[in-house]
Amino acid sequence: MIELSSLSAAFIENWEIVALFFTVAILYSSVGFGGGSSYIAILALTGLTFIQFRAIALLCNIVVVSGGVYIFAKNDHYNWRKVIPLAMFSVPFAFLGGYLKISQTLFFTVLGGTLVFAAVLMWLSNHFVSEAKSSSTISSAAKDGVIGGIIGFISGMVGIGGGIFLAPFLHLSNWDTPKRIAATASFFILVNSLAGLAGQVQNPEFYFEPNIAFILMITVFFGGQIGSRLSAAKIPPFVIKRMTALLIAFVGIRILFKYIY
Repeated sequence: MIELSSLSAAFIENWEIVALFFTVAILYSSVGFGGGSSYIAILALTGLTFIQFRAIALLCNIVVVSGGVYIFAKNDHYNWRKVIPLAMFSVPFAFLGGYLKISQTLFFTVLGGTLVFAAVLMWLSNHFVSEAKSSSTISSAAKDGVIGGIIGFISGMVGIGGGIFLAPFLHLSNWDTPKRIAATASFFILVNSLAGLAGQVQNPEFYFEPNIAFILMITVFFGGQIGSRLSAAKIPPFVIKRMTALLIAFVGIRILFKYIY
């Protein structure tokens, strides 16, 4: 059972992390993402074990994108005939990635590499969005399934939802309208985060500190609500994306140098 005194102590001890998570939740939710990559980047530089912060990042992802998925569904922004193949293959592979037992060195190597790759995709994604047009061609279910499976596996293993990889790819291939791509990415993040977390729970070594996890989940809930409503009205979305991309790239490169060299 979580006690108020324990929560207070955890908040005071980790107030800088709380502030960063709040900021990330606002920025990411304003452009349709959950923030998992940045949560991982922040937690990777703390004293928490990688087993713990993978779970915390996924929990925070789930909190942030759940509201967005509801709103997108309510406004009929899902083409389920195209969404289902992506999710159908990504979910089991995200579960497998989350369950997979990996060494700390391998984890940080994959983490650093994926963060740098995600940063590049995020930096370029504004170019994709600005030129993307609705395509009348239905994407191949097999092709979508393969892409979904690959991204799902990496996402589950590292502890992110995968939307930061998926959305730029869908924009580049003119998969659908930008709004439907944003909706699809949100749904993809949600189901992969749930599957990845389920896989982690099945791992005998699974553990996370409940006090800090609860505080961060509450923090990103409010940050996500603010970001969703602001929708980057004051700051252009591409500016937010590029600022965040630089941060992710910096942390990813730092992690790679620390654990490889």
